[in-house]
Amino acid sequence: MKLGFQLYSVRDDMEKDFLGTLKKVKAMGFEGGEMAGWYGHSAKEVKAMFEEADLIPISAHVAYQDLMPNIEGLVKDYKEIGCKYIVIPYLPEDLRYGKEKYPEVVEGIKKIGQVCKENGITLLYHNHDFEFEKDENGEYVLDALYNEISADLLQTEIDTCWVNVGGENPSDYVRKYTGRAPVVHLKDFVGSKSKNMYKLIGIESNEEQSNTFEFRPLGYGVQKIQDIVDAAKDAGAGWIIAEQDNPSMGKTPLECAQMAIDYMKNINY
Repeated sequence: MKLGFQLYSVRDDMEKDFLGTLKKVKAMGFEGGEMAGWYGHSAKEVKAMFEEADLIPISAHVAYQDLMPNIEGLVKDYKEIGCKYIVIPYLPEDLRYGKEKYPEVVEGIKKIGQVCKENGITLLYHNHDFEFEKDENGEYVLDALYNEISADLLQTEIDTCWVNVGGENPSDYVRKYTGRAPVVHLKDFVGSKSKNMYKLIGIESNEEQSNTFEFRPLGYGVQKIQDIVDAAKDAGAGWIIAEQDNPSMGKTPLECAQMAIDYMKNINY
């Protein structure tokens, strides 16, 4: 497997200096980057900067509501950049299971997956913890989504932090999707599920800030990283991607990234 980095983790640095930040990520030892925006650049410019930094453009997080009005155009842009995967990163509450628009979302994901397939790209879905609620059949709504959409149109990007927060063993859950888990998110944390967690990923909340949950560099939290990496390998993943939505421990985002990869140098992947 190869080790990549979710560039959302250093989004402020990316906005200030896209190319320079890519070069820093490469210098740390990461082999690829997963995008979460172009920060005003064109697809052609993004492709050139990844090439200059000698960093592989693995994938890109692209909101469902951004994809739907321009599926063909965006998929072709990411194909030009060189991405092998496009990832639906999050569904806002009004588009989730149980809401009026959800059946339309399922059909939309199928359409996106088909266009991706026609362009040699694989569509993935990146989970949070809210997909670990159960439907009327007693099945997690995340599993229901994967059962409703065939693997040739949608595969998994299992975020192992949110699996843990959702109440499941991350390693077991990754293995559950053996053959359908090409990219796995490695993310560490301390604390437990709290009402204001999504403030930490930029989602507005009216809840008071608390210290019950905090993202951490890999190896500095509660996750059993080696076990998760072994599970990803067993599941057939080609990429494991380090991510830390917000810095912690008094460190900058780039310092947290360095701590993560320094820890990963002692992990067999």
